[in-house]
Amino acid sequence: MPSVTWDSKLSAVAGSAATKIEKAFGYRTVGELLRHYPRRYVEKGSVSDLGTLTLDEHITFVARVVSVSQKSYPDRRRGGLAYRLEVVVATERDRIRLTFFDKKKHLADWRARTIREGASALFSGKVGRFRDEWQLTNPQTTLLGSEDEADEAIAEFAAQPDLTAIYPATASLQSWQLQETVLLALRMLEEVPEPLPEDVRRSRGLLDARQALEWIHRPDSWAEQRAAEERLRFEEAFVTQTALAQRRAGLEALDAQPRRGRDGALLERFDGRLPFTLTEGQYQVSEEILRDLAAGHPMHRLLQGEVGSGKTVVALRAMLRVVDSGGQAALLAPTEVLAQQHHRSIGSMLGDLAAGGMLGGDPDGTRVALLTGSQSAATRRQVLLDVASGAAGIVVGTHALLEEKVQFADLGLVVVDEQHRFGVEQRAALASKAGLTPPHVLVMTATPIPRTVAMTVFGDLETSTLVELPHGRAPIQTTVVPLRDQPAWLDRVWGRVREEAAAGRQCYVVCPRVDASGGASDDGADDGADDGADLPLDEAEDTEGGTRRQVPLAAVEQVAPLLAEGPLAGLRVGMMHGRMAADDKDRVMREFAAGALDVLVATTVIEVGVDVGNATAMVILDADRFGVSQLHQMRGRVGRGGHPGLCLLVTNAETGSAARHRLDAVAATTDGFELSRLDLEQRREGDVLGASQSGSRSGLRLLSVIRHEDVIADARSAAAEVVAQDPVLAHHPDLQRAVDVLRETEQADYLQKA
Repeated sequence: MPSVTWDSKLSAVAGSAATKIEKAFGYRTVGELLRHYPRRYVEKGSVSDLGTLTLDEHITFVARVVSVSQKSYPDRRRGGLAYRLEVVVATERDRIRLTFFDKKKHLADWRARTIREGASALFSGKVGRFRDEWQLTNPQTTLLGSEDEADEAIAEFAAQPDLTAIYPATASLQSWQLQETVLLALRMLEEVPEPLPEDVRRSRGLLDARQALEWIHRPDSWAEQRAAEERLRFEEAFVTQTALAQRRAGLEALDAQPRRGRDGALLERFDGRLPFTLTEGQYQVSEEILRDLAAGHPMHRLLQGEVGSGKTVVALRAMLRVVDSGGQAALLAPTEVLAQQHHRSIGSMLGDLAAGGMLGGDPDGTRVALLTGSQSAATRRQVLLDVASGAAGIVVGTHALLEEKVQFADLGLVVVDEQHRFGVEQRAALASKAGLTPPHVLVMTATPIPRTVAMTVFGDLETSTLVELPHGRAPIQTTVVPLRDQPAWLDRVWGRVREEAAAGRQCYVVCPRVDASGGASDDGADDGADDGADLPLDEAEDTEGGTRRQVPLAAVEQVAPLLAEGPLAGLRVGMMHGRMAADDKDRVMREFAAGALDVLVATTVIEVGVDVGNATAMVILDADRFGVSQLHQMRGRVGRGGHPGLCLLVTNAETGSAARHRLDAVAATTDGFELSRLDLEQRREGDVLGASQSGSRSGLRLLSVIRHEDVIADARSAAAEVVAQDPVLAHHPDLQRAVDVLRETEQADYLQKA
């Protein structure tokens, strides 16, 4: 038998099926195929008679077909008909019923012709019970001819391993076809690369690479399968962490202009004007950031914190330090509403320090510029001039900051707010405007990230966390309003809104849609964001007939007038969504902030950054249409002014459904880190390194960033030691090769640019 290598073309082992495998999974080499691990295993069971059976027992037996009956029935989920083949088979002493299900007529007819009366076959499957009879559903079937063939089939089956691997497959590519190809590749493969250094592998008692592949694809026992999975899971974590460790080492080796500031400058004067005292957490994190800015290599730091924990003040202090050092800082926000909010709040906090060189401004101050896509040509020209000349020390903007015509005099710090709303190319594009000397980078998120995710996704960033909320921040009570069980509660919802308004407070009403056209909310679309992107797609429920229940979703343009004319008549009701002109959005937000509106009906355009201290209540309609993190973000808009907050989650979701479970979890805790774990557990594992970040699945096969925290931490420590001793992995060529493969993927693009 000819041998193949890890990099041999797939056709060397798959023949004509190579094209089909590549189309289904993208694999082109033998090595890629061998990383296609089984998704589960089936215990073989013994060749047995049918005398004594146990429920869920896996049995294998030879029998003769006694009767065959094909029937059709309505397929409620798919529509049309489905088909059932009922077969009775007999051994010398016993009989049992087999049932095969097919969705397509030609497959059902083929099965009926193949499994015919009088035929003998080897059947294998799990024992079930139906109408007081033993039966097997969709058993594996091998047709036999003579008694000699039956004896030969039994002997061949007995020689197989106790566990049969079941592979992720497609309609045109069966699991058994993949299994045959994988086993052939293992027999023909000359050598398996070993990415794990020997001391790392031996100190942890892990299998070598070849043994791990043999046992993951063809285990003789569960112990072998577990040992193989343990080794390959650690390898996944170790290769990723090695790439990140090299990235960290590379950043530390780069030169960056230290930003040490100076005495009596903007930062010192700003601190002296603060009307409040920084929390201990804010002060400690600020000191960490200022030390990073003073170092001679680029800062790459993740600042995460609960909604309302005061990240903006911490970021502003960092920006002022850079301005005091002669540089500029850019703050990138995902929507115009958030960019405008940042611009207003920074200007308000700085006062005359934000009007340097302008009438009434402090002569030693700087300018805070705003750049968005909807500004007039004249406004944009002036802003671009201020940015290019350096007159604007702080520049706040949306995706408009990324345009080629935007040039900085000396970009020293890039602050990215709500990083999950940006792609890696966008963040890298802004950082590239610093020229040959890389800028310092501060990434902020109010969506708390579990430690495991931070280690895996942000492994090349130092992480700072704000947990403590500023003094005066009031608690928020969250309650689920289940309309399906308690429809009368909706009247009480609007009654509570009126009570808050009567007390001089304000309220948000959040809807998942802009209008009733059926399209998702498009808030922020004018500058690249999409508020509808996070809406879960799995919440419509099946009726008894199997069709999807179509429930109209609340829409801003319909809800606002209905409330103003109905339950909230007499209150000042406004509305805001992303399809409105930027000037209109800004006007409405200013009116709400000034107290000229009692109720603001909006889409998730108010999800982040909006800070109105007098807003104490939020009603989220069709709350089951939003994800856990999104609900937590929106809830954080109330209770910011010292008055207790109230969040009402209105839903039609059934009790016990996944959607209701999400809402109950949000109502049960305000701990964003606990909710972030729940959110991640409910999402595809691939979303962690892929999807919103790199545009593809992560490539994680056996590693879960939530369940395997200890593995990731161990791999991170081991990778750091290896890279510290051998930065370019000159003594570990197989490991460097695995890292290079990782870097060639879209996942690596994220690791490189994040």
